[in-house]
Amino acid sequence: MDAIMTNFDLDGAEDETRRWEGLSEIDRAIRDNRLMEYRIKKSWADPWSRALTVAVLLFLTIFAGFVLYWDALKG
Repeated sequence: MDAIMTNFDLDGAEDETRRWEGLSEIDRAIRDNRLMEYRIKKSWADPWSRALTVAVLLFLTIFAGFVLYWDALKG
C-alpha cells in the first residue's frame, strides 16, 4: 500500500485557524446547560414561581394517582 501525501493534505494539517466544529458544539452545550441551570435556580428563588411549580407537580401527582386508582383498582 503506497500512501501518497499530497500538497492538499500538508496544507490542511498546517492550518491552525480551522474551526473545530465538534468542540464548538460541546462548548455551546455546556454554556446552554449552565444557562438552563441558572434559570432554574433563579425561578426557584422566586416565591410565586416556586408555588406554581409545587402546585403543578402536586396536581400531576394527584392526577396520576387517580388514574392508577381508577384503572387498576376499579377496572
